[in-house]
Amino acid sequence: MGTIWQPTLAEGQGPKYKLVALTIRQGINSGALAVGDKLPPVRELAWQLGITPGTVARAYTILTDEGLLEAEVGRGTFVAPPQAAIREDVWNREQDSWIKELEVADTDAVSLFSPRLPDMGQVALIRSALRQVADVPGEDLMNYPTRDAYAPVRQAVVDWLSHLALGPLSERDVVLSHGGQSGIVLVLQAILSGPKPVMLVEDLSYAGFRRAAEVLRAEVVGVAMDAEGVLPGALDKAARDSGAQVFCTTPEVHNPTGSHTSLERRRALLEVAKRHGLEILEDDCYRMGLARAPSYRSLWPEHVWHVSSISKELTPALRVGFALAPAGRAADLRRVAEYGYFGLARPLAEATRILLTDPRLKGICADIRERLAEYVEVAVNHLGGHALEWSRDVPFLWLQLPPGWRAAGFCRAAEAQGVQIRSADEFALRDGRAPHAVRIAVNAHVSLRSFEAAMQRLRCLLDNPPEQISV
Repeated sequence: MGTIWQPTLAEGQGPKYKLVALTIRQGINSGALAVGDKLPPVRELAWQLGITPGTVARAYTILTDEGLLEAEVGRGTFVAPPQAAIREDVWNREQDSWIKELEVADTDAVSLFSPRLPDMGQVALIRSALRQVADVPGEDLMNYPTRDAYAPVRQAVVDWLSHLALGPLSERDVVLSHGGQSGIVLVLQAILSGPKPVMLVEDLSYAGFRRAAEVLRAEVVGVAMDAEGVLPGALDKAARDSGAQVFCTTPEVHNPTGSHTSLERRRALLEVAKRHGLEILEDDCYRMGLARAPSYRSLWPEHVWHVSSISKELTPALRVGFALAPAGRAADLRRVAEYGYFGLARPLAEATRILLTDPRLKGICADIRERLAEYVEVAVNHLGGHALEWSRDVPFLWLQLPPGWRAAGFCRAAEAQGVQIRSADEFALRDGRAPHAVRIAVNAHVSLRSFEAAMQRLRCLLDNPPEQISV
């Protein structure tokens, strides 16, 4: 069936393809377009509206994905019946939530090396974003990324981080990276100079700092710490003795201990950094939800570089991170990124913008945190009688082994019981000393029953040390 529908482009702000889609929706809602009516060919409608065929084609594709239109090969595009207007495999209308697609596993072999997030609807959300990316104009899939084209993505990052105290921040201060580790490398490349640069890290610290230093041929010096993080006196001595250029730290959620650096301690460390002209690299990748204290960047915006990502809050699969430059240093950070890889792939950048601006994402992330907290509580119920550091919002736990236990031996015994955990040795410098402790990550890809059984086996080992473990 044909139609005598004679549209005019709807008024409003935003991309023209959205205005075309709005025009068609208005035609359907008003009755000017009825079920089964054939829409004009793409080129004909483009000529009527005075726009490009690609813009009309994108609008048709979006409305087809939504189920408002149906495309038939060789015949054209038609108004679809009402029952086709929603994808029930993705959206649960009764519960008003994204349907979960990732099934948890019942297994006796449980890897607790690294945190694994539960699917609380983000898989469906990501699929939806990627489908929308497929509808971008052809020129976006045929050209190099540009700084101006990515401004909406960077603004989406700024809005996503707006609940944090990060100091003055605009989209121009943001560089998109391939995950948090890539962001760390970018920042260090922007900071370090000279033939033998030196960087300071916590005695126990994220191994990615050391790996980045190795790639950049920098020397790493460990700084003594306590339960709140680095000791101001130790930082003062290390900075004075080494001539270091940057201090790398994870103040909000320390990896691997899960500890937190108080505001008072942060201020004391900042005074040391200012005396010695140290830059600060603040790794915020493990924070989930609200921060417990203002960031270093908000306290000293001219000399603090901030790195975060979506890996621990949403998914590590997309490898999307954010590096925030200090005030006045954005050009240095952009130059490193543009010289290194031109920029994040345009389809990935657009998917990131779609995800971060979806109004349902905050709720999904809250559900992820609540689900992880259930696993943490199970671990605490079984291991809480030992020296255990934990938080509901941190996807790993830090277990100090009782006197006489060796971390490496405990990890081997746990693995023999089907449970893989990380020794404190993996977070210490090569010439440093590690405590007899282990990090236990939450793996929400296994069922709560399987996770609880793993905690029971660890508890059994702690209560009954085999002869080869005890000293």
